[in-house]
Amino acid sequence: MNRRPFDPRLLHRVPAARRDLALLALLGVLAAGLVVAQATALAALLATAFTGRLDRVALTGFVAAVAARSVLVWAQGAASARVAATVKAALRADLLGAVARHGPGWVAGQRAGQLATLAGRGLDALDAYFTGYLPQLVLSVTVPVAVLGRVFLADWSSAVIIALTLPLIPIFGALLGWQAQAATERQWRRLSRLGGHFLDMVAGLPTLRAFGRAQAQTDAVRRMADGHRTATMKTLRIAFLSALVLELVATLSVALVAVPVGIRLLGGGLALQTALLVLLLTPEAYLPLRAAGSRFHASMEGLTALDEALTLSASAPAPAGHAGALPDGRGEIRFESVTVAYERTTALRDVSLTIRPGERIAIIGPSGAGKSTLLGLLLGFVTPTTGRVTVGGVDLTEADLDGWRRQVAWVPQRAHLFAASLAWGHEGGNNVSVELANPGVADAPLTVTVTG
Repeated sequence: MNRRPFDPRLLHRVPAARRDLALLALLGVLAAGLVVAQATALAALLATAFTGRLDRVALTGFVAAVAARSVLVWAQGAASARVAATVKAALRADLLGAVARHGPGWVAGQRAGQLATLAGRGLDALDAYFTGYLPQLVLSVTVPVAVLGRVFLADWSSAVIIALTLPLIPIFGALLGWQAQAATERQWRRLSRLGGHFLDMVAGLPTLRAFGRAQAQTDAVRRMADGHRTATMKTLRIAFLSALVLELVATLSVALVAVPVGIRLLGGGLALQTALLVLLLTPEAYLPLRAAGSRFHASMEGLTALDEALTLSASAPAPAGHAGALPDGRGEIRFESVTVAYERTTALRDVSLTIRPGERIAIIGPSGAGKSTLLGLLLGFVTPTTGRVTVGGVDLTEADLDGWRRQVAWVPQRAHLFAASLAWGHEGGNNVSVELANPGVADAPLTVTVTG
């Protein structure tokens, strides 16, 4: 899992977002300058107001800085919303392209429900990241630097205190963020599992009704939804506690600056305008870090989905047919200690199986047990993580997959209609049928017939 606040893979996978991200960085620099200008003008205005006169130049500068910051906030919102839409569209297109590239076996292995949840709810969660967290992340770099520079010119001792206390917020934020990230990953896994199970249940609803298993699956979905609710509440609890910690650290840090400034002002060791400037700028140094810390938790689900989408869409394509040995469909089919592991789950673990010519094998298991992954291995759509699959002594990873698939008849769970003629040929020899079934639940039996 990527723990960085910004994934550099995004720049390579979505080049169209580079311009908007650069614009966000530029707007962050301008915002830092306006923060300093606004505080400087307000300090001068208040200092002269205590003497009974109005500094019109300072008033004009303050009003102009406030207006410019308002326009800047609007521009940041527009740019972040545009980059969010661009990234989501590009990642959804990449996921669909990966599905088309890898074929049905890859979809079965990665689970259709997980992909559907990722392409829908998962990528939509990126809005909170791009419109909330990312602009604050830029400001948390530019504003403290600008404030420190201006305060150092006005009162170097206050600048030293700010420089020493500023790192406390990201340190505490990182410690709490690791806990929140683990909780968010658990929440995302439960949501993906719930989405996949619900999709399977809806697809097999007629079968469930026919066998009287609808109520049992309703109870299963209710239990999974309750587990997701519990995981969500744990994540929110950590987010609220971390916000409290960050607010407390920032408040104490501001007090460490304000108390000495007030004492020196009363003793005549500091000018009023300088004291006002330091007191106005000090909270601004901590504000972006506090806001970034609080919005980071709101964007955690989107970050988890972003990492998964980039990983899945960039995964190696399924092995294409190539010039290799042609498997003999009349030979044995052997699975030798086969394991198929994905980013977050293991579909099959250390499976050994021998299918002899003429045998009829039924493999039964609940949804998600790995039955479709087994077929994906046999068809060459899925590559084993460890172990190997051989047909007639030929390893499928080194075989002519196009020639092998021409020997295989595959009857899927759901029929597909093609705009082409149907040619059926049978040369005689051995027939091997493999049936996959979910006992009493959604999927109808699925048969693969190997003819030679």
